[in-house]
Amino acid sequence: MLAYKNAKADKVPLEPERGRDKPSLRDLSWIPDAWWYLVTGKKRRSPLPEEVDRRQLEACLFSQIAIELKSADLCVEESEKFSDFRDQLISWEEFREKLQRYAETTGIPVEIGALVDHIRAMLKDEAERLDQTYPENKEFSIGENGEPHLNRLKAKPQPDRYAAITEMISDRMPQRNILDVLVDTQKLLNWDRVFGPVSGLQAKIEDPASAYVVTSFCYGCNLGPTQTARSLPVMDRKQIAWINQRHITEENLQKAIEIVVNAYSKFVLPAYWGDTSSVSADGTKWDLYENNLLSEYYVRYGGYGGVGYYHVSDNYIALFSRFIPCGVYEAVHILDPFFENKSEVQPDTVYSDTHGQSLTVFGLAFLLGIQLMPRIAKWENLKIFKPFSQKHQHIEPLFAQEAINWDLIEKHRADMLRIVISIQEGRVAPSTILRRLGTHSRKNKLYFAFQELGKVIRSAYLLRYLRDPDMRRKVNHATTVSEAFNDFIQFVAFGNKGIIAENTREQQRKIIRYGHLVANILIFMNVYDQSVIMSDLVREGHVITPEVAEATNPYRTGRYNRFGDYSLNETRECPVVDYDLQVVSQCA
Repeated sequence: MLAYKNAKADKVPLEPERGRDKPSLRDLSWIPDAWWYLVTGKKRRSPLPEEVDRRQLEACLFSQIAIELKSADLCVEESEKFSDFRDQLISWEEFREKLQRYAETTGIPVEIGALVDHIRAMLKDEAERLDQTYPENKEFSIGENGEPHLNRLKAKPQPDRYAAITEMISDRMPQRNILDVLVDTQKLLNWDRVFGPVSGLQAKIEDPASAYVVTSFCYGCNLGPTQTARSLPVMDRKQIAWINQRHITEENLQKAIEIVVNAYSKFVLPAYWGDTSSVSADGTKWDLYENNLLSEYYVRYGGYGGVGYYHVSDNYIALFSRFIPCGVYEAVHILDPFFENKSEVQPDTVYSDTHGQSLTVFGLAFLLGIQLMPRIAKWENLKIFKPFSQKHQHIEPLFAQEAINWDLIEKHRADMLRIVISIQEGRVAPSTILRRLGTHSRKNKLYFAFQELGKVIRSAYLLRYLRDPDMRRKVNHATTVSEAFNDFIQFVAFGNKGIIAENTREQQRKIIRYGHLVANILIFMNVYDQSVIMSDLVREGHVITPEVAEATNPYRTGRYNRFGDYSLNETRECPVVDYDLQVVSQCA
């Protein structure tokens, strides 16, 4: 195409005329079938035409370059995003040194043939268990045409006295201002201690704590410096913007979030909601201005914007947040928090919706020792694969006719494990691998190996999903928790009609982290208030059972004053937090 860049003709010959210094275009095997007719004007690939359409050939070429850059079939030397990811992996010598430790920590065998035997036995076990329990399974059935069907799960009844207890809690919740909560938690937890000049020098502002609280309030509630300076005349808008740019970074915001998460986990009440072994991942749309170059149209929800992607623990506190473009598949970023989260809460299971899974993600998550448990829409359209060729008595119509390529998995076993150990060693992020191996590639054999491994893991997961109603309830509950947090974060960021006004990707990412921090602080205070109230109710003789405590949640918004005048009262009395308050009746 460089040779023909100055050509004026609509058609380009495959073989240049004699004496013309032009390359031959005889090799057209790289052109996809969908482009063949547009480029050549022919419906069949043979015989080759004598000339091709120059403009269509250019469009086809650059579309293929974009696809192959995404799938790592092409790379750009010294590029930040599209460099050769293999340069980031550990060496083969280091891989062999760390392989046995990987096997001991994950429980996954790594010897030749052992990995295939392990996953094959796992798939066989799930298939046999579903086949054996099928006659007694009243919620799952296979129709005469072979289509599977799951009955809708029945909602669990509310515990006794749940309505009365929650009403009393709501009535006793104190009226609070968001700014007061930020001040109180700053004194209690000192979460602002991680902020400071980016230069590393000593801060030269008179009252750093107040400045950091006001800045967090400004950007966490999406008010913006101008509106914050009008409503809270203790700092000028330029001072607020300067603190945001020179003292607070994405990394520092994440550290502040982790301080709040660690303190939150000390309360007794969140232990009734979950054991912190799992998180749920989901995204929510944030609006951006249409004339922003970084804004994209979101087909799913309509409108221009980006996606705030949050990982929420099973005890309702959000662990990690990220701002991603609308066009990015959410599953690409689902595994990153397991290696970037430095809080005391370290889960090993992740729940998601349909956008949080793919065959490649299933395969990579398994090798990383992470259990992926998505709620997949239209799961009945997915293929379920058999471990062996023998037939099953009851569930045979479930399985696809194709067979898993076990040889391909074994052939690339070492390459896949090298990638996984490189991720565990912090050399490369999971999103980097998924972004480059999560796009269909005709050339990259490693992509196909992860696909085959993903077929095994997802098939085993679906078989268990059909067999175990308790598992389905956990998946549904976890995704409900994420959706509830998305509503809560939108309540927190009430300013500017929910539109992020920043025009740089760095500032947009910081807005998401600010909102995450403020939301976690409000959740912390809600749990403190609920714990005090429930402890008082227990002392008054009200019976609160573990089932009632489990059915509550910290996403309470009714007692927060978001609008009106704000005042920064740093001399107000700070509450004394008792993390060990008894929230359940002893007789229960």
